[in-house]
Amino acid sequence: MGEIPVRGSGEGEADMQAGDPATGVVIATLVLYKLVLIAIGVWASRLNRNESDFFLGGRGLGAWVAGLSYAASTSSAWVLLGFSGFVYVYGVSALWMVPGIWAGYVGVWLWFGPRLRAETAERNYVTVTDFMAASAGPSTRALIAILAGGLVLFTFVFYIAAQFGAAAVAFESQFALPHTESVLLGAVVILIYGLLGGFWAVSLTDTLQGAMMALIAVLLPAAGLVAAGGPVQMWATLSETMPSAYLDITGERGFVPFLAFAFGVAAIGLGTFGQPHLMARLMAVKDEKARRTGFTIAMSWAVLVYFGMALLALSGRALLGEIFDPEALFYEMANLLLPAVLAGVVIAAILSAVMSTVDSLLIAASAAAAHDLKLIRLFPRREVMISRVVMASICVFAVALTLSVDATIFDRVLFSWSALGAAFGPVIAARVMNAAPKGWAVLAAIVLGFATTVLFYTYGQIGAEAAGGGLSGMLARLAAIPGDPFERVVPWILPLVLVFSFRQPRPVEDRRS
Repeated sequence: MGEIPVRGSGEGEADMQAGDPATGVVIATLVLYKLVLIAIGVWASRLNRNESDFFLGGRGLGAWVAGLSYAASTSSAWVLLGFSGFVYVYGVSALWMVPGIWAGYVGVWLWFGPRLRAETAERNYVTVTDFMAASAGPSTRALIAILAGGLVLFTFVFYIAAQFGAAAVAFESQFALPHTESVLLGAVVILIYGLLGGFWAVSLTDTLQGAMMALIAVLLPAAGLVAAGGPVQMWATLSETMPSAYLDITGERGFVPFLAFAFGVAAIGLGTFGQPHLMARLMAVKDEKARRTGFTIAMSWAVLVYFGMALLALSGRALLGEIFDPEALFYEMANLLLPAVLAGVVIAAILSAVMSTVDSLLIAASAAAAHDLKLIRLFPRREVMISRVVMASICVFAVALTLSVDATIFDRVLFSWSALGAAFGPVIAARVMNAAPKGWAVLAAIVLGFATTVLFYTYGQIGAEAAGGGLSGMLARLAAIPGDPFERVVPWILPLVLVFSFRQPRPVEDRRS
């Protein structure tokens, strides 16, 4: 295998220099793309008259906008960068993640969707916290809103920081821009159209970005497969160059370790059930027909993009061998296989993935602060203004976090994803199944789900050796099990028991508060 220069390894110069004509094409592509996003924000700004408009788009999303914007928001930069890098490192056994993620799409749209959409429209809920707290009394409902809003703000700044980091990698790898400038460039564009247009702008831009991601997820993996000599030659190359475990569906793990790994990575899909920015799409879809069609669109997108990124990872391993940064595989393959003038399209795809999540996260985090934490009550009839101020503040804090915390895109995203999933998912599931958990049970379920995730995540970072013996050592060993099943599955157990065991004798949500 010939030596292929790896960008991002710290050696050599960027392929596209300032005087390169291709660089001008790339920059022009990006500028045009960003202007389109800002124009959408300007257009949508006239639709924001109240809190519901800004956070839910007036509950008027059609099937294509709801489906594509949901898909792009739930499967963002970590799919193009993190997931492809994960498969690149672990091989075929990493694909056990995919069924769990697809199951999350099915569960949200077909199980949660009907009840969540109907009750939201009937009772004029603005956030998923309203839905979760509906079975509690007025005083406990306020505590639930404060707790849930605080957790959304805490976790989403990490999530947003991960996405800003992904945008920075794009600019650094293609233009050799400094890290700080790269982060700021992506943040400014997202903030402009998000502040202007609110949920409508976010949903429309996410639809555009989802389509862009789908296009790249077809073209680049196809080019990679051809370059690797087709499926047979690619498999033969991997068989010759990689350990046999790489192409084994179990990773040559024993039965119990394999079950733990497969169960753990598939359980990433559980996090879907507790994400406020995803639930917002179901709350905002205009009717049942749009919801059903939206599911078909979102699911088709997920199959296409995940299959494409898995194929890209395996083709990339056959072509490139070992590279310095697995999360830069997407760029390495683009630079190797595509003409330089198409680099703008590739970077736009990454920025699409980043923006499609960051803008949704900013809207959801702003809703948590402005609505759930009742900041809008400080300035009556200034709901949209307060929401914009909160959004800008969150964005600034996330940028600061991106520049100061060193962690991989995948780890930061999955921690936030798992923590909120375990905190909110069991409560939402109970409400969807027509249970009416008591207020204290909802509070306890949120705290236990989140705290247990943090506990196992923390011990996973410490490591078994550093933790020593006793209970601490046992927790560290459990947290170190491949696939992280204790971080993603165990935090759901006690919350589910609580919300289904301690219910109101009759649904309090039937009483208007």
